[in-house]
Amino acid sequence: MSRGGTAGESEETAAVGVRTRSATSVSIPAAGPAQMVLLRHISVALTAAVAALGSAIFIALSYFYPRPMYAPYAQYSTIKEEEEDRGKRQVLVLGLDGAGKSSMLQGLSPTEARRGHCRPTRGFNFMSLSVPTCQLNFLEIGGGEELRRYWSEYLNRTHVLVYVVDSSDRSRLPLAKLELHRLLEGQPQLPVVVLGNKQDKPDAVSVSELHKALSLGLVAEDRKLFLLAAQLASDGALRNSCRGLDTFQDLLLQLV
Repeated sequence: MSRGGTAGESEETAAVGVRTRSATSVSIPAAGPAQMVLLRHISVALTAAVAALGSAIFIALSYFYPRPMYAPYAQYSTIKEEEEDRGKRQVLVLGLDGAGKSSMLQGLSPTEARRGHCRPTRGFNFMSLSVPTCQLNFLEIGGGEELRRYWSEYLNRTHVLVYVVDSSDRSRLPLAKLELHRLLEGQPQLPVVVLGNKQDKPDAVSVSELHKALSLGLVAEDRKLFLLAAQLASDGALRNSCRGLDTFQDLLLQLV
């Protein structure tokens, strides 16, 4: 009996299992051509949307967090310019017309012979002086009224400012003072050498009087400012007759 019952129960269980599997099986109908086309369009649209979103995120990150671009030729050019400019120092020479700026450059020239009387500078004058430690590039700008407005534009790349004043032209000392202080306001840290020229003239003011006339005592104490007296000939004189230029050149080398 037990064996028969067991066999019967097994048959019933197997039958129930078969019926259960038959009842839970679901048939999925095959997608038609129209549905396949629709799914394909949806897939393409989603891919395009993801690509557009990724591009937008990349552009936004690049804008807010820019990465340095490697440009070997640009780096080489920058390094080359720095090496070339490393041993060069620019000295800007300014002053009213007739103060003796060109005579000063002529006196610093290494050539002993001079070529006659210096004419007023109508525009620019350039001279390069090679010394053991560096190369001094002197840039002189004319002191006429039409050129003085451009003086301040040349201060950014200047290492030392040389301001030449005619000590014998008492009537224009206030104008020389005005233009000097206008330059000093633009570059508060620029070293300045004021050259009181034409000290050999009988009506020239002394160094102390020139210091007072130019109000140099009002200049900030942290600025490097020096006042030198000079006698710069402009009639073809030799270098050794230009009194004060040796001291002037030594001072420039210390400032640059």
